[in-house]
Amino acid sequence: MYFEITGKDTPLAPTLVLSAGLGGAGSFWQPQLAALGEHFRVVAYDHRGTARSPASLPDGYSMADMAEEVLQLLNSLDIERCHFVGHALGGMIGLQLALSHPQRVEKLAVVNGWPALDSQTRRCFSVRQDLLLNSGVAAYVRAQPLFLFPADWLSRHDALLAEELAHQVAHFQGTENLLRRLQALMNADFRPHLADIATPTLALCSRDDLLVPHHCSRTLADLLPNGELAQMSYGGHAMSVTDPENFNRILLDWLLQPRRI
Repeated sequence: MYFEITGKDTPLAPTLVLSAGLGGAGSFWQPQLAALGEHFRVVAYDHRGTARSPASLPDGYSMADMAEEVLQLLNSLDIERCHFVGHALGGMIGLQLALSHPQRVEKLAVVNGWPALDSQTRRCFSVRQDLLLNSGVAAYVRAQPLFLFPADWLSRHDALLAEELAHQVAHFQGTENLLRRLQALMNADFRPHLADIATPTLALCSRDDLLVPHHCSRTLADLLPNGELAQMSYGGHAMSVTDPENFNRILLDWLLQPRRI
């Protein structure tokens, strides 16, 4: 898989791995790199089958497969232990990694995640899936910002979104890949396993997230033995993009706290 390493470049620097959501591209984390890089060796990667990690994903592709791909990346970089921050699908990958290989994850932050798919999230995914299959890639990409960003932010950034449209269509991960990744995400149900995840975990959410209701993060934090909840009042599903200063502050404050277990 394609990856980029930024931030601190010293042997003792702690490593922080960033995992994006359904889009899969490590570039999603651009607004975080400078702030996080002051404290960590930061690894941002493109999920298999997305962006600069081309692949044809197999039938039955699963969250376990995605976690094993991260494990292979860690092994290739000789990273024995890391902090892991994942957005939505990326957060689910982090949960799976902490469940399957707990010795590899120091701290885990799950951004706008869930223990099992909420009905509102399922409704949004169904609409997006129908758009992709019935109207095509361009329609899917045009609609995507509606699920990610607050309405007022969309209004203020109309020109930027128009510029991004052509780029996202040109670099689309492919219909089959997206559908297989989406199915893996929708099938994931961590409720039977959360009590077994001892990794200190921050469930970070935005109260105005249309795609993943904020109560999902509260439930996740409550079910984890060492879960904590942090909420932003504004930012939508992609609040790391819409309000990076506040997002970075909350995340760093938590990551830099001494581990309590």
